[in-house]
Amino acid sequence: MNSKSSITATILKDHDAVKNAYEKYLSSKGNMVEREHWANYFRWELTRHTIAEELFLYPAFEKYLGDEGKYMADQDREDHQQVKNLLHVLEASSVADSHYPSTFERLMSNLIEHIQSEEENDLPKFEKSITPDISASLVRQFELTKMLVPTQSHLNANHKVPFGTVGELMGAPIEKLRYFIEQYSQTN
Repeated sequence: MNSKSSITATILKDHDAVKNAYEKYLSSKGNMVEREHWANYFRWELTRHTIAEELFLYPAFEKYLGDEGKYMADQDREDHQQVKNLLHVLEASSVADSHYPSTFERLMSNLIEHIQSEEENDLPKFEKSITPDISASLVRQFELTKMLVPTQSHLNANHKVPFGTVGELMGAPIEKLRYFIEQYSQTN
């Protein structure tokens, strides 16, 4: 984990990775196996990113920007909910389904709007309100969250898997995970 990086740089890098996965999905039109791979990769990258933002970035907006931060965080959570709803539709579908491309395109349209707002408005305001040490701490928490959140369903596990699907992971309570990551990041 690079603790010298800013939270803004970390978020921008994630945004680029998610957009790149979508571009790879689009460019794999003729190959359904490759298309399925990139669709799955996109969903997991976006899920990990979204959970990390909701666990640490949005509460930090509220903490360091007061009422304006609460407004920003609430708006970002609403944006995320729209994306989660469309992710659920994609997860329940096959890339071969006729509605899949248009649903994915609608999801990306919503996501691009959210990303632009976050990058042009939220993050610059936020970064100005925090110290480099706070930013570095958020980077550690963000990166640790992404490492701990599963990147794929564990189909071989025949016991109770806590998050067997992206939808289950996105709908899970996050307070316990936030507490664990905060405790871990303070010791490292």
